[in-house]
Amino acid sequence: MAAERHPFNWQNLLTVISVLILVGAEVFGVAFAAGWAIAGLFELGDIVGYVLMVLFSLLGVYALLLLGRRALHVEPLRR
Repeated sequence: MAAERHPFNWQNLLTVISVLILVGAEVFGVAFAAGWAIAGLFELGDIVGYVLMVLFSLLGVYALLLLGRRALHVEPLRR
């Protein structure tokens, strides 16, 4: 049997990358704003604010990884 060629679907890759950039900008904006706001609201200081920003950003990275995996499942890169 001849091996089937599955061409790469560049349009789906571009769609997934675009979604991840758009959602990533929003997620990291919210992570930094939430860390700053919580530290300011409870007067926790700058260091705690930075730690909260990092923690929320790590949570955002995890969410982006999950989104990327699910997006690639819906938008396959092979035809």
